[in-house]
Amino acid sequence: MSETAQSAVVLLSGGLDSTVLLHHVVRTLGRAPVHALSYRYGQRHSRELECAAWQTKAAGVAHCIIDLSFLGELLKGGSALLPGATAVPDLKDLAEAQLDQPPTYVPHRNMMLLSIACAYAEAHASRDVFYGAQALDEYGYWDCTAEFVGRLNRVLSLNRREAVIVHAPFVKLKKAETLALGLRLGVDFSHTWSCYRGEDVACGACPTCVERLNAFRAADATDPIPYRVPSEK
Repeated sequence: MSETAQSAVVLLSGGLDSTVLLHHVVRTLGRAPVHALSYRYGQRHSRELECAAWQTKAAGVAHCIIDLSFLGELLKGGSALLPGATAVPDLKDLAEAQLDQPPTYVPHRNMMLLSIACAYAEAHASRDVFYGAQALDEYGYWDCTAEFVGRLNRVLSLNRREAVIVHAPFVKLKKAETLALGLRLGVDFSHTWSCYRGEDVACGACPTCVERLNAFRAADATDPIPYRVPSEK
C-alpha cells in the first residue's frame, strides 16, 4: 500500500504542536483518511477543544472528542491542570528542580490517551498513530520523550497481528522549528490555544505561554492570539 493510501490517527489537543502535526500528516504526508482524536479529560477549560474542532474542519478530516472527564475526579489534586489542585504557576516561579516535571504534569495522561488512540486505530484498520510530543525548550515531561515513545512501541509490537505504531515526528524539534513548519503549511494559529489558564486571553506567563511566545520571536513571526501579559523572556 502506498503512503498516500494509508490512514492515520492524530492526537489533536488544539494546541500549537498537535495542530501543526495534523496539517503535516494531511498535507505533507498525504495520509487519508485521517481521524483526529481529542479528549475531554477533566481539564480546567475547553479552549483547546474549540480550536481542535475548528482545525479539523479546516483540514477536512473526521473529528472525535472522547469523554474521559472522570479522570478529572480520579486524578483530582494531582496536577495544576485539573480542578482541586494548586493554581497554574508562572514559569518564572518554578524552581530549577521542578522544570523536569512541573506541577502542570498530569499523571500518566499521555500513556492513557495514546493507549485509547491505539485501540481506536486498530479498530479502524489504521496502523499509525501520530502524537505531537515536542522537545520542550523551558521544561519537560517524561511522557513527551523519544525514550517514552520507543518503549511504548516495544509494548505495542507484542500485538500478534498488525501492531499499531506511535509516531512522534516533532519529538526532537524545538517549538520554533515546529512553528516554522506550521507557517510553511499556512496553519492559522489564531485558532490554536496553548495557555494553561484558559481565560478570555492568554496569560503570557505560564510555562506554555512563555514557550509559545519565545517560539514566535525565534521564528520572527507575530502570535495572532491576544495576551494579557506578554512574556519578556
